[in-house]
Amino acid sequence: MAATDFKDYYAILGLNKTASADEIKKTFRKLARKYHPDMNPGNKEAEARFKEVNEAYEVLSDPEKRKKYDQYGQYWKQAAATPSGWPGGGATNVDFGGVDFSQYGSFDEFINALLGRAASSGGSSSSRSSKWNYSSQRTGTGGPTGFGGFEDFAGYENRSAGGTRDTEVTISLTLGEAFRGTSKRVATGEVSIPAGVKTGSKIRVKGKGQIDPYTKQQGDLYLKLEVLPHAFFQFEGENLICEVPITPDEAVLGASIELPAPEGMITVKFPAGMRSGQSLRLRGKGWPKPKKDERTDLLVKVAIVPPKELTAVERECYEKIKANRTFNPRSTLNQMGL
Repeated sequence: MAATDFKDYYAILGLNKTASADEIKKTFRKLARKYHPDMNPGNKEAEARFKEVNEAYEVLSDPEKRKKYDQYGQYWKQAAATPSGWPGGGATNVDFGGVDFSQYGSFDEFINALLGRAASSGGSSSSRSSKWNYSSQRTGTGGPTGFGGFEDFAGYENRSAGGTRDTEVTISLTLGEAFRGTSKRVATGEVSIPAGVKTGSKIRVKGKGQIDPYTKQQGDLYLKLEVLPHAFFQFEGENLICEVPITPDEAVLGASIELPAPEGMITVKFPAGMRSGQSLRLRGKGWPKPKKDERTDLLVKVAIVPPKELTAVERECYEKIKANRTFNPRSTLNQMGL
């Protein structure tokens, strides 16, 4: 990755590196709502900002990804893709920006050299040279020294163990893509994602993995799915949940309110007398059940929101209600003392 391609995720969210997880979450929700395509129809700039905000939150909300990002900066993806912190850890198809790594023994050593820091204790340069030369001399494919050599050597180990090269790829989906199902392009071709997947879902695609250079057999592709957070809908177990603000008069008198559902806008009747925190259960309006023509429920949580500013007429009406009100929600508090 070139330095000019580096994205400052903290700057995108308008936060500094000391921001807490709660601050990151609150800021994301605010920005996601502001730039959501539904709130900015046809606005390409807002759509681009929405994608940037989602990308930033995906990294900074994950403790492991955030740690790598804070430690390695623009090279965080490469570090995260190598379990041992270096291409010898088994990563494949990782873009290292054309840098020759044969002179470094570990990813930390490369970062130290890049930043001019003193290297931490480790093996001698002669032992590292021997290690890299060994990987360049193994073969069958005539691969070069460095990252390519380790990739081929790892393939040799896979061949002796099972004869194929299975591949795991993490794919991020918007909530809409996960709800409806979609197709995504990966290195080995187009793959289909069924409707109803969730974060943590895994899909096996037979014959879409890497080709073993020795047996010429193609392994399987395993898709590990992540569903990006949404500004309005969240998961609660198998169901979806959302919070809908209503006014005091709607809470007292009841109201029919138009609100978003996964498939589009719907009208929901809120009965009179609802309190903040109460929920309505809309059966069959939630998340698709995989391999079934059914959906879970949508829970609509109520939040009563009083107006911050009142017109003269509104204030007069509220004053009349106050003067004539007979209901006292605190009538039993005098019995609660110790």
